[in-house]
Formats: sequence, structure tokens, C-alpha cells
Amino acid sequence: MKKILTLLFTYCLFQTIAQAQTTAPVNGLSDEREISYAFKNARVCIDASTVIENATLLIRKDRIIAVGTGVAIPADAVVYDLKGKSVYPAFIDMYTTYGQTTSGKDKKRGESGPQVFSNTKGAYNWNQAIKPEYDTYRNFVIDTKKASDLRKMGFGTVLTLSDDGIARGTAAIVELGESKESEMLLIERAAACYSFNKGSSGQDYPSSLMGSIALLRQTYYDADWYKKAIKKSTDISLESWIGNQLLPQIFEVTDYLSALRADKIGDEFGINYIIKGAGDEYRRVDEIKKAGNAFIIPLTFPKAYDVVNPYDALNISTGELKSWELAPANASILNKAGVKFAITSYGSKDGKEFIKNLLKAVQYGLPKDQALRALTQTPAELLKIADKTGSLKTGLQANFFICSKDFFDKENTMLETWVAGKRYVIKEADSLDFRGKYRFEMDTLKGWNLITTGDQLNSDWTLQKDSSTKIKVDFDRDGQQITLKFELKKGKGAYRLNGMLSYAGSKILSGDGQSPDGTWMKWKATWYAMGDSAKKDTSKKDLPVYTAKPWYPNIAFGFDSLPTTHAILIQHATVWTNESDGILTDADVLINNGKIERVGKGIDAGALKISGLEIIDGTGKHVTAGIIDEHSHIAISSGVNEGTQSITSEVRIGDVINPDDINIYRQLAGGVTSSHLLHGSANAVGGQTILVKLRWGKGAEAMKFEGADGFIKFALGENVKQSNWGDNNTIRYPQTRMGVEQIYIDGFTRAKEYDQRWKSFSSLKDKSKGDVPRRDLELDALAEILNSKRFITCHSYQQGEINMLMHVADTFGFKINTFTHILEGYKVADKMKAHGAGASSFADWWAYKYEVIEAIPYNGAILNKVGVTTAFNSDDAEMARRLNQEAAKAVKYGNVSEEEALKFVTLNPAKLLHVDNRVGSIKAGKDADLVIWNDNPLSVYAKPLQTFVDGICYYDIVRDEQLRKRNEQERLRIIREMIEDKASGSSTQKPAFTLEQLFHCNDMENLPH
Repeated sequence: MKKILTLLFTYCLFQTIAQAQTTAPVNGLSDEREISYAFKNARVCIDASTVIENATLLIRKDRIIAVGTGVAIPADAVVYDLKGKSVYPAFIDMYTTYGQTTSGKDKKRGESGPQVFSNTKGAYNWNQAIKPEYDTYRNFVIDTKKASDLRKMGFGTVLTLSDDGIARGTAAIVELGESKESEMLLIERAAACYSFNKGSSGQDYPSSLMGSIALLRQTYYDADWYKKAIKKSTDISLESWIGNQLLPQIFEVTDYLSALRADKIGDEFGINYIIKGAGDEYRRVDEIKKAGNAFIIPLTFPKAYDVVNPYDALNISTGELKSWELAPANASILNKAGVKFAITSYGSKDGKEFIKNLLKAVQYGLPKDQALRALTQTPAELLKIADKTGSLKTGLQANFFICSKDFFDKENTMLETWVAGKRYVIKEADSLDFRGKYRFEMDTLKGWNLITTGDQLNSDWTLQKDSSTKIKVDFDRDGQQITLKFELKKGKGAYRLNGMLSYAGSKILSGDGQSPDGTWMKWKATWYAMGDSAKKDTSKKDLPVYTAKPWYPNIAFGFDSLPTTHAILIQHATVWTNESDGILTDADVLINNGKIERVGKGIDAGALKISGLEIIDGTGKHVTAGIIDEHSHIAISSGVNEGTQSITSEVRIGDVINPDDINIYRQLAGGVTSSHLLHGSANAVGGQTILVKLRWGKGAEAMKFEGADGFIKFALGENVKQSNWGDNNTIRYPQTRMGVEQIYIDGFTRAKEYDQRWKSFSSLKDKSKGDVPRRDLELDALAEILNSKRFITCHSYQQGEINMLMHVADTFGFKINTFTHILEGYKVADKMKAHGAGASSFADWWAYKYEVIEAIPYNGAILNKVGVTTAFNSDDAEMARRLNQEAAKAVKYGNVSEEEALKFVTLNPAKLLHVDNRVGSIKAGKDADLVIWNDNPLSVYAKPLQTFVDGICYYDIVRDEQLRKRNEQERLRIIREMIEDKASGSSTQKPAFTLEQLFHCNDMENLPH
């Protein structure tokens, strides 16, 4: 009696809250009946951790009324007997474009030339990639085909968004029914969405990843200013942006590196993004876990490569091979690490691929309950709709699906999905399973077997007499009726049979049919066993899966585990100190705790009493400070130029470090320990630089040289004015070398006024009486130069422009720290010395374009002799591997001493970068950034044997040999797996050769066109 009263109370309650109201008039006769449905004898998964066997699920209208065993079924209920079947809460996909028509594809610059400003009409943001005012729900239209596809996968609710732009506006939560849009719209503004991709914007800026990051960062500051400022123009976009901050914040990225970049932006502004990842989070799962973001992960795994041809296999990198193997384990690895994540179908080709890959993720170690949680409860929690859907609890939406078995069983068939209490049939629940082996009997045929294989509803049929005699049978079905057609002999006519399935102790197919000559006859097929292929498939799913661990980084020469520091004593070596001690013979160097502890002769290892001390015999070897490349473009993601505007001082190379660049390892093999990563030379004022230590295997943030001064890239000459980019590219100022000077003067004039506004505001005792200035990241960087907090390294060639920039600097009261390239520096060395500028030059590049027609290889020696701090840089990933030989050219061209020449790539660049107190020479107390060479480091025969950064050996020539063998063994192992994968019937992709893209300042093709 108590159960009946509870049921009646619940029913009355939902009569009140679930009654949908509409403003539309009734056309014809109304039908307001609220039919209840009871699903009995089912295996009901209430949620990921609760399963009830032989349960009843009771719904009325669009709500769940009751669920469990012993549920009283109302007399008016429509009853479904689901014996042997399972009921699950409908999945929630929290990243789709369902019902949207916007496109997020990049738009290329048209023939008409650059687009500087937004072409969006109205009081909107200056950049059309920033459109927080866009509301997805206003543009939502039911797509019956897509809704059906999603329901077949088990989804009942989705978050739909526009995947176009950097700030993409708000997303809506909708249900996948086919009623009116107003009835399917669950929450209008459910989340705010972002990415680093400007999408369909035709505007030039941003053209790089660092530009997108800078624009996003500036918009956050603009929104904060907009809330506080008194005098401001109306900006609908910023007003929408401010309102959107109360919603869950979802950020789409294209790789794990950008996931960490997004998190860094979030940390800067107090936001914990939900990251829509790319599926490669396994590469740095420890960093991902530490960041603390929830993730939405796709199940889009790379196809195996067709590697039967060994030459084709050579075109596949080790990293690509390992990614293929590890991608299906991504969800499992995230789960083990404790990262909260939801699963999305976004990016899947179709529902078949999605479910196949979901089962594969489970096969690779993702527990079934966690897979279910990632498709139901987790997205419901993240979207704050767990009180509406995501489980099968009383009071929630009647969103669920029915399937023939456990959802994660390979033999499972999806039968129905119910959305908001409405039924959508996928496959008829009473579908018959014909699969197996049958003994076939017909008047004229004896001793044959009828065999069916495939899935439950789409079987392949063959007649077989022995292993060599197989005849294809065409099968068709209409309800309980089946028809079979086959030819015993080609061209002699077909047997056409009609019949039904019955059970008499076993499955029996029987009926009547006609032979090719028209004779009518009886036939019967009696089931006796499952087919061989079905047995094979059943056992195959239980095979253990080999799951490799990622390397650090997950490419060739990555470490299985990161090396660590320990105490090292190098004995009896020739030590190039770069200090007043000069070059010491038969000397020792003690490294401890990442620092150089002692330098000298006769250091007694036994007297040191250091636990775990490693002793290296340096006899016949040379030890130098690590090489420092003052001008490099390695390890930068998605473009070295934000070449769209003349001044882009707001962009930061530090935002886009790529620690997985193989050039890091290659340059360690050349003795390089630190690199100054620069913006390109497309702008008068380029981006902020970053000094890194080549800590191979560590993450982007861990590569940064701690405490180093901030620098910025300037440029002069042909690349800056861009007047040779064609007739359609004449909009951007300047177009002449004279205009470049005016850009500098204007920029620093604005920065000086900006700096004064902030100083005046900061001096106010009562800030409420002043109008807060807008923070401008572009002018911030220029103001830092004026205040000697940021320093310039300038791409330069011709003496006239070099003099011009020094004059501009003198006018505004700052110094040019470094002229890089500076191939006409020999003409103005005295003026550079007087100004206080250093030089970072090429050893002997000249005449590679007209702008450097008067360069000479004696340039470095002349600058050094005049007293200018002189370094040689690479500006090239290949040259950086041989900077020791570049230094040797100063001996050939100018008779610079060997000791002084080595300083061109060690101590002098350290001085130019203001880190000579830490690196550049071998002195007690300095960082243990050292190289052990087999010969004089200026010799063409010299090879680094070991390269240390902070006392950690990141390159070892012996270990390198071991890694080469390991790499090859790993390649062969995975290639064998790919060949087996192809043999099992999996689709493959053809390997394609891709040329590695390397950057340097003079690659005009690498500038944005």
C-alpha cells in the first residue's frame, strides 16, 4: 500500500512540474494524454556504479517516475518486457555542433590583399575572431539525420556550439528528439567556448598561435578594464564576454601542448577551463594532472599505416608510430592518473567508428564503469545538469537507451533510444539472431551446411559442402518471413527458397522453394553450432593488449624516464674556463647539485666523501662551457612570425615553446645548452623572446631559463617593409625604410604617454576619482624598454638603418642591447661601442641577398677588436649543431685567438643575454652547463661526448648509440603490429613523406603572405 501511495504522490508531483506549456494554438483536436510506460525484467544501469537486475523502469511523459525491483505498474501503463536486455541512461555529448551551420575552418587571405580591421557591422569587437556575443541557441535548428545518428550511438542530450573563432560565444544544451526546437532546448546559455583558432575570420591578425594567445589575453584585460572604466565607447562583444564568465568555460585545443597553454591563460585570469582535448594527453599526463583541468576527449585514433613496403615505412616517424599505438590508451592513462574527463563523439567519422573506438578504449584498459561515467555523469556534472539527466534516478528526464546485451559487449545491438519520454526505434527489439551453422536438407541436395556469419542483424550467408566448395547465398527478410537465393552452377539458374524460423529444441529454418527448372520442393536447415568466425571473434576480444609507455618526449630519442642530477667529478681534462685562469691542462671539474662546485688540479675524489659520486676520466678530452645560441628559431609551435602588424610586441615566444622538437636533442649533440628563441623578422617590433635551457624530455615551462631578463625582437630592412610582397599587399604601413623609423618613433611616443598615464593613476590616493587606464599589452612591452626592464635584439644589415635605430634609442633614452646579423657592423663598430650595443653576427654568411651584398667574413673579428661584445649565432637549426666550428672561423678570418673565439659562442652570448653570472664560463658557483669534447672544441674533428645542463647529462654519445638501437627495435615492433592490424581487416593509410620545416630570419616564404 505504501508503494502505491508513493507512486501516486510522485505521479501528481510530475503532473505539476512536467506539464509543458506552449504559446502555439491548437490546430485540430488536442491530445493531452499522459501515457506511462513500464519497462520490466530489465538489467537497469542507474548510473556508472549502480546496476539492478530484473528491474522495472517506470516513466510518465518526459520524467522517470520510479525505478527498481518491486515497482508497482499502473493499470494504464504500456508495458515492455525487456527480459535479457539492458537499459542505460542516455549519453551526453558535451562537444558538438549539432543543429549549427557555422564553420570554424580557416579562411585564407583573398586576392584583394590584407584585411586589417573587422568587417562585422555594428558596435562589436575590433577583431572578428572575438565574438562572445554569439548565442548558439538563437541559431539552433533540429537536424533529424544528425539526431538519429547520435541516438544510434546512445546519445540523448548534447551541448551544441559554434566551433568558429577564438571567443565563440555561448553553447546551448539540447535534447536529441524531433519535436519542436523550443521543446528540445534544455538550457539556452550553458557554457562559454574558446579556442586558439581564429576560424572563418578573414582578418589578418592573428596569423600565429602566439598571436591568438596574445589576442585572448588582451581581451581578458579589456573586459576587466571595460567593467571599471568611466570613459569608454560601447562594445557589445565585451559586454557579452563579461556576462559569459559566470558560465562553465570550455576551451578547444589541437594538442596537449595547447591544453597546457590554455591552462596557463586560465591561471592568469582565475579560470579553470574544461579542455576539449585532442586525444594525445597521454604524452604528458603528469603535467595534465598537475594543471587540474577537466577534459573532454575524442575517440579519434590514427589509422595504422600500410607498411608492407619497407620503403614506405621509412616515411613514418617514430613519433607517428608510437602515437598510433598509444592513442587508444589515452582514456585509460588519464583515468589511472585521476584526471576527470568526459568522452565526445566530436571528430568521429560516424557512429560505427565511435562505438568501435569506445570498445577499443575499454580493451586498452579503460574500466567499463569509468567509460559509462565519462558519457553520463561526468558531462552532467561539468555542465551542471546532473539534476536533469545523466542517470536513471526518479525525477530526472526520461532519457535512456535499450540494447540487447551489456553495452560494452561486442555482440551488443542498439535497439531503442528514448528522449524526453519519446521512443526512437533503432532496431526492432525482437530481431532474430540467425547466426550459426545449419545442416541443410532439400529434395535434390544432401550433405550441405548453411552457414551465417556477421553481426546479429546483418549476416553473411553461404552454402558449404567442404572447405573448397562455398556458394554465396542472398538473404532477405520481411518480419518473420525469410527468402534465400543461390546458384549451384553459374548461369544455370537460381534456387529460390521461402521459409520461417521456428524452435523445436533447436533453431530450425524451413519452408518451400523452387529449383531453377521450376520444380517445387521442401527444404529445412537445422542449427547445430556457432560459426567458426563467430567463435574466433569471441575469443579475440579477450586477448591481452600490449600498451607501451610514452617516452619523454614521445618521439625518437625520447627518454623512458627523465635523467636526474648527481655528483660528477671530471678528472685530467683540458678545461677551457673562459675566466682569468684561461685554459687549464690536466685539470678537474666537480659538479654537485647542478652547480660547478670546484675547478682546478688534483681534486681528490676520496676526500670529497660525496655519496654516489661518478668519476669521468677526462684524459685527452676537453671540457668547455655549454654553447649558447643567441639567435634561434627552434622549438616554436605554429609559426615564428606574427607578421600581420608593424608592431606586435604583445606576442610572446614563451607562450609557444615546443619541447618535443627533435632539434633540441640534435643541438645538445652539438654542445648547445641554451638557446635564445626569437620571433621572426616580419615586423619593426616583433614578439617577446624567451631564453631556454635545452632540458630534453622536460615540459615547455621547465625549459625556461629561470630569472633571465626579458628581451624583444626588433627588425630592420627588407623583411620589415614588405613592399616586395606583391601589388595586393600594400596596405600595411610602412612600405619604405624611412617609414620604419617613423613606426619606431610613433610607437615609443605612444608608449611614453601610456606609461605616464599609468604612473599618474598609480599615484592617486583615491583610485575611484580617476579613470583607470586600459592595459595595452603592446605598449606594456615598449614601456618596459623605456624603463630598462626589457631589452632589444635587432635584426639588422645595413649601416644606415643601424645608425637610425641607435639615434631613435638615444632620443628616447634607452639602449639597443644587441644588433643581430649586423653584417655591416664593421662599418659602424665605433658607434656601436659608444652606444653600448653588442653584436651577434654570422661567421661568414654573405651575399645571400642584395641587402647583405657588402658583408665580409672579417666582421666578427673587427667588431671584437673594437671592443664590442661579439657573438656568433645560428639563426638556423642545422648551423646550431656546429656553432663550435662557426666560432673557429673567427680564428681563420681575423686571427682571433682560439680562447677568445670560443667565447663567441659561450661567454659573449651569455653577456649579451645578461646571464653571464650563471653560464658561459667554468667557474665555481655557476650552473653546470658543460660539454665534454673528444678533441679541441674548435676542430672540425671535435665531437661532444657528453652535454650537461644543470649537471644533468641530456646527451651522451654512448647512450645515443643505445637509443638508436632501441628506436629501431621499437619501430620494427610497432610496424609488425601495423601489418597484423591490416591483416585483421582494419583500414590503413598510406605513408606520406613530409619535409621538416626549419625557420630562419631570411626565409621569406616562412613569413605570412
